[in-house]
Amino acid sequence: MILLQARDVSLRRGDRAVVSAASLTLAQGRVIGLIGPNGAGKSTFMRLLAGLEAPDHGDVRILDRSMGQISSALRARQLAFIPQDGGTPPPMPVRALVALGRLPHGQAGDHAVRHPAVGHALDVTGLQDLCARPASHLSGGERARMNLARALATDTPVILADEPIAALDPAHALSMMHLFRQQAGQGKGIVVVLHDLVLATRFCDELVLMDDGAVIRHGPALQVLDDDIMRVVYGVTVRRVEDAVLPWSLCR
Repeated sequence: MILLQARDVSLRRGDRAVVSAASLTLAQGRVIGLIGPNGAGKSTFMRLLAGLEAPDHGDVRILDRSMGQISSALRARQLAFIPQDGGTPPPMPVRALVALGRLPHGQAGDHAVRHPAVGHALDVTGLQDLCARPASHLSGGERARMNLARALATDTPVILADEPIAALDPAHALSMMHLFRQQAGQGKGIVVVLHDLVLATRFCDELVLMDDGAVIRHGPALQVLDDDIMRVVYGVTVRRVEDAVLPWSLCR
C-alpha cells in the first residue's frame, strides 16, 4: 500500500531552485533514508512531503489524496513531522508535552496525558524516568527522543523525521533506528533524513540521494552508494565492511 508519494515536486526561492522535480514513493512497512550533502535540499523536500510548504510544480499525495486538498487537522492525524530543530521546549513536564501529540485526535488535558499511546511512546523512547522533568531542562539528545515520543503518541501511519539522530550518542542513535524499523514492522511508513551512512545502509530499505535540489539516485543502499557517486557527490572515498559504507578519505 502506498502511503505517501511525491511526483516531480519543485520549489523555487527567488532565482534559486531549492527542489527540482523530486519524486519519492513511501510504501507501508518501509523505511526510506533521505541522504545527501549539506545544502542538497533535503529539509525543504521534507517540508514539501509534510505539507508545510506547497510546491510550485508537482504534487504530494498522502493515502492517495492530494496534500493540498485535505485539512490541516486530517493531515496531522495521518502524518507526524519531526523537524531538524524543534527549538527550546517550554518548561512543562515531558509527559504533558508528549501528550500534545494527541491534539490532532481532539484529546487534551488529563485525558491526553493518561492515553495509552502517550505511555507507550514514553516507554519505547526511554523517557519514563524523565516524564516529570521540565522539558526545558532536557539535553539535546533527550529533546530529540521527546520529539520522537510526541510523534509516536499521535500514532500516524506516516512519520517524517529530519536528522533525528544528529544530537544522539551511538547507543541512542541505534535505539532510535531500531525503533523506526519496529514502527515500519507494525505497518507504518518512515522517511528519515540521515548523514550517518553506516546507519542508513543498515536500517533503511531504500535510499534517496539528493544533490543540488534534485533526486539523483534511489534504490537499495549498495546500488545508490557506489564508489563513483561517493566521489562525485560527497568528495570522499569509501571502504565497505559487510554491507556498511564507511566514508574513508577526502578526494577533493
